[in-house]
Amino acid sequence: RPRLAAMPNAGLPQMVAGRYVYVATPEYFGAYARRFVEAGVSVVGGCCGTTPEHVARMRLDLPAGAPDVGAAGATAPAAAPQAAPPRAPLASPPEDASTPDATSEPAILAKLRAGFYVSVELDPPRGINPQKILTGAGLLAQHGIDAINVADSPMARVRMSAQALTYLVMRHYPQFDAILHFTCRDRNLMGIQADLLGAHAMGITTILALTGDPPSTGDYPNVTAVYDVDSVGLIRIIKKLNAGTDLAGNPIGERTRFAIACAVNPTADDLDLELVRFREKIDAGADFAMTQPFYDMAVWDAFLARFGPVPIPVLLGILPLQSFRHAEFMHHEVPGITVPQELRDRLRNAGADAQAAGVQHARDLLQAARGRFAGTYLMPSFGRYENVLDVLRD
Repeated sequence: RPRLAAMPNAGLPQMVAGRYVYVATPEYFGAYARRFVEAGVSVVGGCCGTTPEHVARMRLDLPAGAPDVGAAGATAPAAAPQAAPPRAPLASPPEDASTPDATSEPAILAKLRAGFYVSVELDPPRGINPQKILTGAGLLAQHGIDAINVADSPMARVRMSAQALTYLVMRHYPQFDAILHFTCRDRNLMGIQADLLGAHAMGITTILALTGDPPSTGDYPNVTAVYDVDSVGLIRIIKKLNAGTDLAGNPIGERTRFAIACAVNPTADDLDLELVRFREKIDAGADFAMTQPFYDMAVWDAFLARFGPVPIPVLLGILPLQSFRHAEFMHHEVPGITVPQELRDRLRNAGADAQAAGVQHARDLLQAARGRFAGTYLMPSFGRYENVLDVLRD
């Protein structure tokens, strides 16, 4: 009989002070050792980032009669595929996506100043069928959401083109503003500028400028990342296009009218670097900012105490937690996310009511954000759009 072995990394690597570190604790590793062995693994171990402390904890947490070496991963059987919802008819594309007035500011910036702005993030599908995402967008459209923002292969995992999905959503639901996540990971300088010009021609005129997760965290760890520029350089490129030239100074004809968003993470492991980077993004020309999800408003207060007043509008990122296991995964294995121990304990103690507890915590954050942030962008875990609508209900 074949023996199943598993050797996971100690979480996903994060860049701290110029080097990659693995942040999964021995306790977290040990808990998974037990789960893996109970799932049928007979040989367990650890790969990148595993220390003697991780191995010792695995041995301690393994059930009686388990193998002599410890940790492991058995993949749960895949769920039966569900039939896709009926395809919605595509609306006609806009007749003219050219610049209406190169001297006026993008409309989204006035909206950010006018009231509390709400966007919801859509993750592109792993395959070619966008219908589940379009159905979710239709649900959001019924509840007055201001905007959708579309992720660009987050966690360096292959998904449908964010630009293509954004265009599809805009054709179905033109009432939304659209914020396109745009990373530097997969494009050289020529490709970056070509894709930006194409996005503008499609009517996609708000860009969240991101460096992009390194390929080592995703499906193809050995592929070559481009990174001709990072997010600061990308902002400068977009500003050049808005001035009517490409990066080399060649005229492009009409100026683009991009609104430029940048990311900020007040829970970054290297907070000194994050403070410098955020200032650089603002100085490069970012029009507004979007935070990484965080779960304690005191984190933002501490960030502001060091940074000072933020001169641009900021949208608070909120990702409602679904369960204790979800909170543990986000805390230990998603770079840039920190879930306080108190909240993880609350979800664990909530048991079957953990999802409701996660929604309530997100509501509390949202209430605290009003008056302090220009708005929020909500991230529905596992495509649960109803869940983020619950957060918005009074």
